[in-house]
Amino acid sequence: MKRTVLAIDIGSTKVCAIIAEIDNDNVAQIIGAGTAKAQGLRKGSITNIELASKSIKSALSDAKRVAGTDLKSAIVSISGAYTKSINSSGIVNIPDKEITLKEINRVMHTSLYNANIPNEFEVLHALPYNFKVDDQDFIEDPLGMNAARLEVETHIITTVKSNLNNLRKAVKAAGVDVEAVVLSGYASAIAVLNLDEKELGAAVVDMGGNTSNIVIHSGHAIRYNDFLGVGSNHITNDLSMALHTPLQTADNVKMNYGSLYTPSNDLIELPVIGDENATHEVSLEVVHNVIYARVEETLMIIAQSIEKSGLKEHMGAGVVLTGGFTKIEGLRELAIAILDNMPVRLAKPADMGGLFDTLRDPSYSGAVGLIKYSAGGYTRYEIDVNKKMRHSGEEVLPQETANIEEEIPYSPHAYTPTTPQKSPQASQNAPKSVPKTEANPKTQNSKMGSIHNNPNRNTQEPNPISKFWNWATQLF
Repeated sequence: MKRTVLAIDIGSTKVCAIIAEIDNDNVAQIIGAGTAKAQGLRKGSITNIELASKSIKSALSDAKRVAGTDLKSAIVSISGAYTKSINSSGIVNIPDKEITLKEINRVMHTSLYNANIPNEFEVLHALPYNFKVDDQDFIEDPLGMNAARLEVETHIITTVKSNLNNLRKAVKAAGVDVEAVVLSGYASAIAVLNLDEKELGAAVVDMGGNTSNIVIHSGHAIRYNDFLGVGSNHITNDLSMALHTPLQTADNVKMNYGSLYTPSNDLIELPVIGDENATHEVSLEVVHNVIYARVEETLMIIAQSIEKSGLKEHMGAGVVLTGGFTKIEGLRELAIAILDNMPVRLAKPADMGGLFDTLRDPSYSGAVGLIKYSAGGYTRYEIDVNKKMRHSGEEVLPQETANIEEEIPYSPHAYTPTTPQKSPQASQNAPKSVPKTEANPKTQNSKMGSIHNNPNRNTQEPNPISKFWNWATQLF
């Protein structure tokens, strides 16, 4: 049975809405798309909810009209602005000696609970990058393995709660509920990276109008993400000031003459700011110098971010550049020179069913990535913004997923192997509880311990002895 999904990519200069049908084999077919100029946003973050909702509604209306369908919930991208990333780890014992989804869920939530996340931040993604089964490191997929203990190291991406809430309000005002939120750089990486690049390690840089987002993949896992407040509109601003011409004219000059190759000495005639009737002549060499200086600076900032990650040696596939910025001629050659001769690829979104010609542009990588995310294109395991564990290897079965996700990793009943050979199904019915905040005030996030209220769950709070037993059984 096909399901229909709606993805809304809220970028720094445009909003794109895509509607797609996904079949039982997780193959997506795009049936509608719409775009609108972004308003009420600054550097990827919402600054005016009313204006932002109008932009979202405009793009959404076009997509619905083309698709001929109406959807009430959407998966939405969020800028890397105001995000903070930390690494954490967790460990659990395996009472039945076989690792199931329940144990993977428990250990990932344990790493999330152990993370020192400030109260004003909300978790976007918890992405495992190293599973350890007993003493064996870097297990690709621990599911089904026999073990006594399971450990995990995770990369946790968080954002300021107010930023996330403003995004939800703007989308809600456009008449759509937010089903899930995905980091824009993560979505772009899903759209452009192939399996070899994920395995060898690669940095994906989505270079947009006002911002650039970086994520670094290593061993099929995201290890690093960063946000840069630079984009192609900075070239437009530089040209406007250097050539004393209006912004719209400067943008046209960028589009028509934007090249990093050796320029000619030809002259072009441009209007003057403040006087529509006056014009003056400008050499293309001046245009080239202005563009070259800004692009060089942007690439140097990207190089510094990659250096700061400490993962440069793990990027065997080099750097993948996408986004509207990448349409400037000569960008790849200059990037190779600035990035110490690392491999550089300019990427468009990977092809998929029904992909409109306009969506094949690199500026739509984030939007296409959201659809691929909905079709199971995320990492093998992750905890999403709703505190639910996603598993890319299984079909989308909401009821079964909900039962697995409701398991809380902190219950002493789930760890104590007093009952011989309990089945995973029986373990799921065991009473569950969450540690009190006083256990570790610094790591408290009120929404991390529990996922959803379950009316069948025993809500009795653990006493100090059970807390100690829980801690001890996780270690031994």
